[in-house]
Amino acid sequence: MFLDLAGPAGRLEAILAEPEGAAPRFAAVVCHPHPLFGGTMHNHATYRLARALVSRGGVTLRFNFRGVGRSEGAHDEGRGEVDDALAAVAFLSDRHPSLPRWATGFSFGARIALEAARRDPGVSRALVLGLAVRATPHEFVRDLPLPVAVIQAEHDELGTPYEVRDLLAGSAGPRRVTVVPGASHLFTEDLDALEREVGEAAAWLLARSRPGSPA
Repeated sequence: MFLDLAGPAGRLEAILAEPEGAAPRFAAVVCHPHPLFGGTMHNHATYRLARALVSRGGVTLRFNFRGVGRSEGAHDEGRGEVDDALAAVAFLSDRHPSLPRWATGFSFGARIALEAARRDPGVSRALVLGLAVRATPHEFVRDLPLPVAVIQAEHDELGTPYEVRDLLAGSAGPRRVTVVPGASHLFTEDLDALEREVGEAAAWLLARSRPGSPA
């Protein structure tokens, strides 16, 4: 379902998807890659991420950051984009108040999702693809108490699986890192494998919770 969200910089263009034939198990915001490099909510990996989450019982909200597509505003170097993500989380919270809230995303969107999880204690899990650890600092992820699942391409130019595992060593909460063999940062070499890994990561997250929380 296409809809518009009230964002902090104006309207945010979004797509809401809900599982059919079963009660939803969680609600996930899905953040797309960098707008200045062509990233939108229609990016292949972002779409596969959302589809796999729906298949595991998730309500998903994909949206275009400010200044992308029909979303109002202008790119804000990641600062305002975190506020956009938090507005999307708030929308899902109002629509599905009883469901655990997840923050998910790809590349630039992965970092935005993790920043949103840091700022909103109501976010109980995070699932991210393609952490660009060579491009921007991600050390704050170690301190997040919630379970975090990361899927990295074997030949990711912006951060190898080894670098991601080193980054997450000694984290405050549960962590899971899996690899899509033969893929580079965009995962275009094997999007089917990426989608399968998202499903497995979602199952792992559903079996875990933030320490001290029932969600």
